[in-house]
Amino acid sequence: MLSLLARIGRLTLERLAGMGRMFLFLFSAFAWAFRPPTRFRLILYHVKSIGVDSLSVVLLSGVFTGMVMGLQGYYSLRKFNAESFLGSAVALSLLRELGPVLSAFMVTGRTGSAMAAELGSMKVTEQIDALYSMAINPIQYLVSPRIIAGLISMPLLTAIFDVVGIYGAYLVGVGLLGVSSGSYFAGMESSVVFQDVWSGLLKSVSFGLIITWVCCYKGFGAQPMATGVGQATTESVVLCFVLILIWDYFMTSVML
Repeated sequence: MLSLLARIGRLTLERLAGMGRMFLFLFSAFAWAFRPPTRFRLILYHVKSIGVDSLSVVLLSGVFTGMVMGLQGYYSLRKFNAESFLGSAVALSLLRELGPVLSAFMVTGRTGSAMAAELGSMKVTEQIDALYSMAINPIQYLVSPRIIAGLISMPLLTAIFDVVGIYGAYLVGVGLLGVSSGSYFAGMESSVVFQDVWSGLLKSVSFGLIITWVCCYKGFGAQPMATGVGQATTESVVLCFVLILIWDYFMTSVML
């Protein structure tokens, strides 16, 4: 019994210590982000790699998410003779929840995994140690630009996801199923307020921070072994998914 309690206590202390290291890593990244030299070129490069390079998968997933929502929403609302509320139902669902969460999932799978693998490979091949030897802080050079780029890119990707998702639902609901175009947009205009848009964009900013923070931390902590990079990449993607869902719940409960 005592050995079981000792193992539980040891595991709890290890998890708490890991959480502390993660938060110290984040604080260090923000502290170095405001120290000269400011690496604008690196920030722009990572905005391209996180935002522009993920645009195709965000567009594709956004269109088909909207089309599925338009199809399912129509047949659900038709049971109550409320097809005119299709536009408001789709818009509210995308703006508040599905847009930020699904776009964050797409970016995690497309860019976050690559970020963790790249930094893990640099750690295993001692390139990060080489930066220290050249008097370059690797947090400032590798992590801070990625975090800033994630904070910039995720709201833009989420906005694009929302727009193409609403248009995808319009194509199915109005073009295929015969919902009135006027009622589709009128219901959306009457039900959507600025708070809905703002809450979704605020969530996307926090998700961008989670993705870059977790993936960079896991990449920096990759073990110097044959499976170290793959393990770090897998852990980063899984942890990002879990944290995004947990944080989404807490933000939703606060913003309602």
